[in-house]
Amino acid sequence: MHEMAITQSILDISKKVGEEHGAKRIKEVRIKVGEYSGVVPQCVRYYFDVISKGTICEGAVLNIMKLPVKIYCNNCNEEFEISRYHVKCPKCAGTDIKMTQGREFYIESLEVE
Repeated sequence: MHEMAITQSILDISKKVGEEHGAKRIKEVRIKVGEYSGVVPQCVRYYFDVISKGTICEGAVLNIMKLPVKIYCNNCNEEFEISRYHVKCPKCAGTDIKMTQGREFYIESLEVE
């Protein structure tokens, strides 16, 4: 149920930034979510609709873009996009890898009026 706290943070940040820039309302919040972030986008959307009522974010669209998992293979010295359930190098099958993308969760931008 950590999505509620995450969603509250999204709302707080969006309201603060919008108000700092004189926005009358927030039309869209663009969010990037890594495949391994542990965040469930459907829950975030639901909670956002509920807790944004009566704020400048009410009715805003949450545009959530999922980021794939990328790894860097220390054997091949190359970066690859992998599936969530296949965590080894697709070229050499090595496991000496480092995740370079996939855990992110951040607000990319806001569209305001």
